[in-house]
Amino acid sequence: MANAVGLLAGFALDRVLGDPSRWHPVAGFGQAAGALERRLYRPDRTAGTAFTALAVGGPVLLGAVAAAATRHRPVTRAVLVAAGTWTVLGGRTLRHEATVMGRTLRDGDLPAARRRLGHLCGRDPSTLGESELARATVESVAENTSDAVVAPLLWGAVAGLPGLLGYRAANTLDAMVGHRSTRYARFGTPAARLDDALNLVPSRLTGLLTIAVAPVAHGDRQRALQVWRRDRNDHPSPNAGQCEAAMAGALGVRLGGRNVYFGRSEVRPFLGDGPRPEARHLKRAARISGAVGLAAVGLAAAYPVTLGRLVGAVSRRALIGAVGRRGLVAAAGGRGLAGLARGVGAWRGSGR
Repeated sequence: MANAVGLLAGFALDRVLGDPSRWHPVAGFGQAAGALERRLYRPDRTAGTAFTALAVGGPVLLGAVAAAATRHRPVTRAVLVAAGTWTVLGGRTLRHEATVMGRTLRDGDLPAARRRLGHLCGRDPSTLGESELARATVESVAENTSDAVVAPLLWGAVAGLPGLLGYRAANTLDAMVGHRSTRYARFGTPAARLDDALNLVPSRLTGLLTIAVAPVAHGDRQRALQVWRRDRNDHPSPNAGQCEAAMAGALGVRLGGRNVYFGRSEVRPFLGDGPRPEARHLKRAARISGAVGLAAVGLAAAYPVTLGRLVGAVSRRALIGAVGRRGLVAAAGGRGLAGLARGVGAWRGSGR
């Protein structure tokens, strides 16, 4: 119950306040991870694995210690989970950036819009027009609805504080070293693979929730489902395509194409049907993202007191059973029927 309350409270804080303007803990983690990288960097995966293990393991350990210390203090636990949830979520900021970009494009201020794109993604905006700026924004909103909202809530529901902090650490490392470049081609691979693994379920849940809430932005669920099923696996990322295909179908637009980054370019398959995105689509994308967040926090808050409780009970019974059986065998070993009888008595007396 404390985890559920904390997730709801943290989500509400992000909804109302957004990211802290100063002293953001994630920024502090990024600085610490950067210092660790400078010490450990070598152009190979072994060094990258050590870096990822240390940089993610630290926050997970911190969360586990805090969770253990508040095991019998539900109010303190709820406060810590709320603070952690607020720290790792980015839903309000994501919607704000999409809204500002839409307003800037409607005003025809392309230089300002190009400067603004760096708040959302790492593409080179210098030659992008309205349509490409709008497309980049829609794709970023779709993917980051999973990365910055659904995934943290899901891992917080399943694993509490360690899940919240560990997920955000892994996702931050992917943004720092997981991209393709000469420096990080091998060193960043472990961080990228870990982030992919942690987002396998959240990205698919985001796609399904996007389909479910499509009508809030005058979208068609059936069309969104059709596009998602047809196009979601065409994207080079195992996760981004799930979110972007669903968003394309919900908005009735076509995403994908040539993306230019600083020093490299990629050509991605088209996702969806219809026209290319325009400024008018950005407000609808932000609305869908907000609705997905509300649905996700509802599921996340319900998990610890419903399915999570059942999973915990089954796990405890399995653990007790395994320990009991080992104790039974040890007690009976070499003692014949008398030892077996004493072992059964000890097993039953242990609370099994």
